[in-house]
Amino acid sequence: MTTATIRIQRDDDATIGEALDGFSTAWRTGEEQAHLFTFSSPEQLFTVLTPKRWTLIENLQRLGPSTYRALAMALSRDVKRVHEDTAVLLEWGLVETNDEGRIHVPYDVIHADFDLRNAPREDAAPVMHR
Repeated sequence: MTTATIRIQRDDDATIGEALDGFSTAWRTGEEQAHLFTFSSPEQLFTVLTPKRWTLIENLQRLGPSTYRALAMALSRDVKRVHEDTAVLLEWGLVETNDEGRIHVPYDVIHADFDLRNAPREDAAPVMHR
C-alpha cells in the first residue's frame, strides 16, 4: 500500500532533515519510503489543495486512471478547469500520468498530519501567571 502524508511544518531545517533521513533509509534498505508533502503554512496548503482539487483527487482515486474529459464529466466541471487544477496537482506530485497519458493518483491512502498549536506572539510581553 502506497501512502502519502500531507504535513504543515514551518521549520525548514526539520523538513530538510526528515527528507535526508528518508532518502538515506531508502538508499540503505532499497525500500520505498512514505511520500511526504510538506507545506510551510495553512495558507500554502489551502492554495494548493482547494476544495475542488481535493474532490478531484477523491474522484480520481475512485475512478482510477482517467482522461481529463472523463474526469471532468465525473465532476460535472469544465474540462479546461479540471486541466488547470490537475496541472497544479501534477506539479506537486499528488497526481501523475501513466504511459497511456491518463491521470491517476499514485497513492492508496493520502493522510493529513498537522497540529494547530497556541504559539506565543513575538510582539507581546511575557505574561506572568500566579
